[in-house]
Amino acid sequence: MMKSFIALIISIIFVHMIYIGYVRPEANAFIEAAQEQGLTSPREVVVILKDYEQEICFILMLWGCFLISTNYRKILKTKYLFSVDLLEHEDQDNFDVDSIIERLDKQIPEDCMSSPLVQTLRSSLWRYTSTKNVQNLSDAIDSNLESLAVRQDSENTMIRYLIWAIPSIGFIGTVRGIGQALSQADQALAGDIAGMTDSLGVAFNSTLVALLISIFLMFLFHQLQRLQDSQILDTQEYCEKYLLSRIK
Repeated sequence: MMKSFIALIISIIFVHMIYIGYVRPEANAFIEAAQEQGLTSPREVVVILKDYEQEICFILMLWGCFLISTNYRKILKTKYLFSVDLLEHEDQDNFDVDSIIERLDKQIPEDCMSSPLVQTLRSSLWRYTSTKNVQNLSDAIDSNLESLAVRQDSENTMIRYLIWAIPSIGFIGTVRGIGQALSQADQALAGDIAGMTDSLGVAFNSTLVALLISIFLMFLFHQLQRLQDSQILDTQEYCEKYLLSRIK
C-alpha cells in the first residue's frame, strides 16, 4: 500500500513537471501564433494534451501501469517453480509428507514462500498429514485455488477502478468544454467563433485522450488476467502431476 501511494506521488510530480515545463508552454506558443494570424487553434499534439483533464488521465495511466507491472512481476518471479519438482523424494515408495513439508520450509527461497504454488502445496500437505485422506487433499487443493482466484480478483479492484475513472475524467472535460462553448454563444452569433471552437476543442480532446489511454490500460489488464488464469491452471496441473499422482 505504501509503495502504491509513493508511486502515485511520483506519477503526479513527473507528469506535472512535463506539463509545466514543456506541454503547456509549447501549446500556448502555438495558440498565440494562430491567434495572431486570425486562425483557430492548431491540431498539434501539445495543444490536444494541454488541459487539466488530460494531465490527470496521464497521471492515472502511469499509476495503473505501476499496479499492473507489480502484479506482472509477482507472477513472473515465481514462474520457474512450475518447472522444478519441489516434492522430489529419495524413497518414492514411501512418500514422507512431514519431511517434504520440512524441506519446503527450509529450501524454498524466502521471496517464493508466498507464491500460490508453494502455499497450495504446504496447505494441502498439512491437510493430508492430519487426515491421511486423498479426497481431503484434493479438496484442499481446490479450495486453495478458489481462494487464489478471489484474492487475485480483489487485488485487481483498483486497476478496474482506474480503467473506469479515466474515461469518466475525459467526459468531465467534455462537459466543461461544452459549457464554456455555450457561454460564448453570443460572441459566435456576433461573428467571433474562435472562443467557441477553442472550447469545443477542449471538450473533444479530453475525451479522445481519455479513451485512448483507457484502451491501452485495458489491453495491459487483459494480459495480466491471462497470466493470472494461467497461474491457477499451472498450479492445478502441478499438484495433479507431482502431488496427487504420487500419494495415490
